[in-house]
Amino acid sequence: MAQLWGGRFTKETDKLVYNFNASISFDRKFYEQDIRGSKAHVAMLARQGILTEEEKEKITEGLDGILADVKEGKLAITSEYEDIHSFVEANLIDRIGDAGKKLHTGRSRNDQVALDMKLYVRDEIDAIDAEVKALLEALLKIMEENVHTYMPGFTHLQKAQPVTLAHHVGAYFEMFRRDRGRLQDIRKRMNTCPLGAGALAGTTYPLDREYTAELLGFDEATRNSMDSVSDRDYVIELLSALSTIMMHLSRFSEEIILWNSNEYRFVEIDDAYSTGSSIMPQKKNPDIAELVRGKTGRVYGALVSILTTMKGIPLAYNKDMQEDKELTFDAIDTVKGCLALFGGMVSTMQFRKENMEASAKNGFTNATDAADYLVNHGVPFRDAHGIVGQLVLKCIDQGISLDELPLEEYKALCPAFEADIYDAISMKTCVEKRNTLGAPGPKVMEQVIAQCRDYLER
Repeated sequence: MAQLWGGRFTKETDKLVYNFNASISFDRKFYEQDIRGSKAHVAMLARQGILTEEEKEKITEGLDGILADVKEGKLAITSEYEDIHSFVEANLIDRIGDAGKKLHTGRSRNDQVALDMKLYVRDEIDAIDAEVKALLEALLKIMEENVHTYMPGFTHLQKAQPVTLAHHVGAYFEMFRRDRGRLQDIRKRMNTCPLGAGALAGTTYPLDREYTAELLGFDEATRNSMDSVSDRDYVIELLSALSTIMMHLSRFSEEIILWNSNEYRFVEIDDAYSTGSSIMPQKKNPDIAELVRGKTGRVYGALVSILTTMKGIPLAYNKDMQEDKELTFDAIDTVKGCLALFGGMVSTMQFRKENMEASAKNGFTNATDAADYLVNHGVPFRDAHGIVGQLVLKCIDQGISLDELPLEEYKALCPAFEADIYDAISMKTCVEKRNTLGAPGPKVMEQVIAQCRDYLER
């Protein structure tokens, strides 16, 4: 059992205790970050005269060799090591001898693991941000192609007013745009370097923590060593942001599931993102959308878990905090996978535009516009509201839309109606006259789309 401690102990740790305590099964993900941090630490130690240049070169060369061998599959990270730190150090000593024993000078596993976690999370934020941006590109393409694709807008899952597919998808563009902003905020706030904080109280060695921070791409070194080793706020913030991303993906998935149903028939999901039934040959199931919706709870669970873990921990480091890793790794992998698959699904999805427009007409989404027509002809809005409500009842009784109701029936309820009512309540008119910022009218939508394109290109 390779471990970095033991001098104070008189007998071997029980194997069951050792396995329960060990983190190598999951923190092996950190091998690149651990070696990157170690190289920066050694460079700083040499600069401060704590190590010689020869020792620095020897250690750095050894670390580079370990990194290359792990990447090429020549060196396996096995369970004989307690954690990734002991794996790197033990292999370094095997390769370069006593110089390797100086790697840990002025450093603790507490600040080392804090550094590794920060480096890993920072790298993953960049990767997740790229996935969100790719999804935004896919959504923007749909928006650009569907400024004149009419569909019903809903409130309470009831058809409300006509909108366009570009407008509807644009709502999700705004959600995922905010998600990118949250990721960028977290990255900026967390970008301080904990290395050099030691176990909790710094060290007596003359470390240059700002130099180490600079080498590792941090904005600055952390200002309190106790906070440095016990801070997991950035993990909580990331899991919160990931939960919000999954919530947005889940909402959109729910709509796609509805739109794919026989009752809606708004979309045709590509065969590559669907499955069939083992017993019902007619079925084409929206499995990817359903799985994204289902996996949302998994990411929520990670957030609740880390909040629960951290809520009772006194300063500074406690072993409970090892629980931050597995759930964070799983949440990150889940979100990245969901973003990639969801982006592929929406990019290949076919929209049944005729069904969307017919649904808007048959759902009386133009009823408000019929009332507005009467208002523009001198009828008080409250009276207009009641008149159009009666017209809708007539249409329901006859199984027709407002567009199909004869003019004489309009005039029978209110003589203010004229033949131009049909133009006033057409989907085209209903949408095109809504041109305030944020509305679905084509003029304003084109402006919004141009702004979205500019945002992505920046």
